[in-house]
Amino acid sequence: MTHGEYDGAFGGEPGGTGGTAGPTWGEPAGEGRGDPFDEALALANAAAPVRVRPETGAGAGAEPTTVRVPYATGETAAPRSSTPGGGGDVPYTPDDPFSLDDPAACGNSHASSSSSSTSGTYRSPGHSSPSAPSGPEDPPAPTASGPRPTPAALPWHIARDIAERAVPGPPAPETSALGDALGRTLAAPLTALTDLPSFDTSAMDGWAVSGPGPWRLDHPAGAPESGPPPGILAGHAPTEVLHDGHALPIATGARIPPGATAVLRSEHGEVRELSDGGRRLYAPQPAPPGQDIRPRGQECRRGDQLLPAGALVTPAVLGLAAAAGYDELTAYRRPRAEVLVLGDELLDHGLPQDGRIRDALGPMLAPWLHALGVEAATPRHLADDADTLYAAVAESTADVVITTGGTASGPVDHVHPTLRRLGAEVLVDGVAVRPGHPMLLARLAPHRHLVGLPGNPLAAVSGLVTLAEPLLRTLAARPPAAPYRTPLAAPVHGHPQDTRLVPVAYREDERHGLTAAPLHFHGPAMLRGIAAADALAVVPPGGAERGTELELLELPWSAGWSPVSSTGWTAPGGA
Repeated sequence: MTHGEYDGAFGGEPGGTGGTAGPTWGEPAGEGRGDPFDEALALANAAAPVRVRPETGAGAGAEPTTVRVPYATGETAAPRSSTPGGGGDVPYTPDDPFSLDDPAACGNSHASSSSSSTSGTYRSPGHSSPSAPSGPEDPPAPTASGPRPTPAALPWHIARDIAERAVPGPPAPETSALGDALGRTLAAPLTALTDLPSFDTSAMDGWAVSGPGPWRLDHPAGAPESGPPPGILAGHAPTEVLHDGHALPIATGARIPPGATAVLRSEHGEVRELSDGGRRLYAPQPAPPGQDIRPRGQECRRGDQLLPAGALVTPAVLGLAAAAGYDELTAYRRPRAEVLVLGDELLDHGLPQDGRIRDALGPMLAPWLHALGVEAATPRHLADDADTLYAAVAESTADVVITTGGTASGPVDHVHPTLRRLGAEVLVDGVAVRPGHPMLLARLAPHRHLVGLPGNPLAAVSGLVTLAEPLLRTLAARPPAAPYRTPLAAPVHGHPQDTRLVPVAYREDERHGLTAAPLHFHGPAMLRGIAAADALAVVPPGGAERGTELELLELPWSAGWSPVSSTGWTAPGGA
């Protein structure tokens, strides 16, 4: 049995090792759904037992020891091991598989301790907010035995559920002109206001014919007798009846004249001059009734539902709505996010120098949010100053404020003190995921939230997909992506206790078909792997072998993403 195998509520991770299926979050037996945060926290507070191997020297064949992982705020985590690779409650031994380029892995005692030392508090929605301390740098409130206990990180799936249900739903829908609805979600079904097409239409350039051929080419009343007969053009409504054995030239999209039985394509007909000065149309093959005529209502009839409520308004949807007679659409507005990039060490141009580095998150986050259908202005860069951060968050009118860095408890980590000054309600304070452990989610006001992302680039991506994306999806009224799993093309090392998010690229395999190939360069500070990735694989504690099917979080610009689907996500290969 490997380190971090869950025997209880959080066991049974698909593709993981050991454990039994735990209760379904938010579905108490015989009861309806309650408050999502209370339900998730109740499971987290269950302190699922973890079976671990005995410490080195315990003796061959020693039985694993069962310990309890403290997920509740009131429980104090056991001291982390001071030996290299110390992993807290669960002992670490050199044979535990780890990615050596992941400094936030359990094998790095410094990264582990710093990433988990957060100072916020868990409070259920509806509970009274704590009084704001006198200043941004107030230390954590002491307890009888010392400083306030560090809250344990929530399991990854629980944290995502809390983020998704942090708001009851989207704001009220708005009616806007077609062009302004792009990227929004329909608040009502799109119903055809007319038949499509609204009249019988020619599908080809050629001749409208009546009956079997050959056909005499008519000169309509009022047309000059010399020269070829004029044709029926798109946008014109013919009034004359086309009699049996006669034909008239017609353009694609033009209305079929009364009496016409088919359209003969221009390349299939031959016009011959007659001795009396007239013209006759011949065809090598008969023109069966209905040939190359798009009948009225072929695509839809008035009143037909074209798209359901919740469909994403894409450019194609705008075209369909216009064709169906719409000038306006009623849809949910796009959520508004503001990105605050924190750090005195960040440069916005040029090469790294004098201990300062380039800001990689500012250029990445706003386009990423745009790909998720979110309105986001150019990120703001803030210095490491508590009052500056407090003013920026307090004055923001965005639905979601996203900060980068400052979520741990270092000397310039001001996010937690700022939340305390604002009387914010911390919903998630640390997630058992690597990279990105010290992420957080807080409620600033009933309809305003803050997502605190770690400062390392890939760790920030992890926080974005774990907490920001589910919250923003709910605000935009977009349904979640259908679960998608694919086998691994190669084994993936796992953290003994935490979920890992690993960049993968799609590859074809002779045995498994479409597979997810783990990519290198997936440490918390690295972007090289995610830049080449199609998705993030959700790796359970203990890792996964080649061929194991894992849950995938596809990136919004990957080959498998289809903005035409109602969810905005389509599995690779058209599944």
